[in-house]
Amino acid sequence: MTAPQPHARRAPRAPSAPRAPRRKALAWGAACVLAPSLITMSNALHAITPTAELPAELRSALPSARLMGTAVLRFFGLRVYEARLWAAPGLLPEDYARHPFALELVYDRKLEGAAIAERSIAEMRRVGSFTEEQARQWLDLMKQAFPDVVAKDRLLGLNDGQGDVRFFHNGRQTAQLRDADYARLFFGIWLAPQTSAPAMRTSLLGQG
Repeated sequence: MTAPQPHARRAPRAPSAPRAPRRKALAWGAACVLAPSLITMSNALHAITPTAELPAELRSALPSARLMGTAVLRFFGLRVYEARLWAAPGLLPEDYARHPFALELVYDRKLEGAAIAERSIAEMRRVGSFTEEQARQWLDLMKQAFPDVVAKDRLLGLNDGQGDVRFFHNGRQTAQLRDADYARLFFGIWLAPQTSAPAMRTSLLGQG
C-alpha cells in the first residue's frame, strides 16, 4: 500500500501593499491641473453674473476684464478646482495668446505645486513642440510659480497678449517671464484647440 502523500502546503500570500491614502492619490491626479484627460469635468457651467468680482490682481493690470466663462474640474466625482477666464473685450479663441486675459483657478483641496509644474510640461506638449532646454527652464519657473495649495487657494496666470506672463498665488506675485512661446503653450492647456479637455475650453470661452 502506498503511503498517503502529505498535502502540499500553499505558500502564504505576500501581504498586499497598503493602499496609498486617497488624499495622496488625489494630489497626484488632480494636481495635474493639467491632466484633464484623466479627470471628469462637470458639464454644467456656473451662471455668470454681472456682479462677478474682478480679482484684485487685475484691478490695475487688466481693469477692463470681464468673466467669459467658468468650469469645474472633478476627480472621481470630487471637486478639484473651479477655473475662471477673465478677458478684455474682443478675445478671439483662435488667437487667444495675443489677447490680454487671466486664467484663475480656485482650488477645493490640497495639491502639490511640484506635481502641477511637472504635469504642466506634459500637457503643454499636446499643444505644441518645444526643446528639452525650454522644458527645463519652464519647469524651474513653474516650480517657483506654483506653491503647494490648499482648499480656497487661488492661482492666477495673467497674459498681457505680448508674451509677458505673471503668476499669482492668493494675490501675491510668485513668478514672471516674457516668452510668447510659453504663453501660447501654457494657456493652450485650457484654450488651444489641441487641449485634452475640449468641453472645458468651450465652457471657459463662453461658447457652451
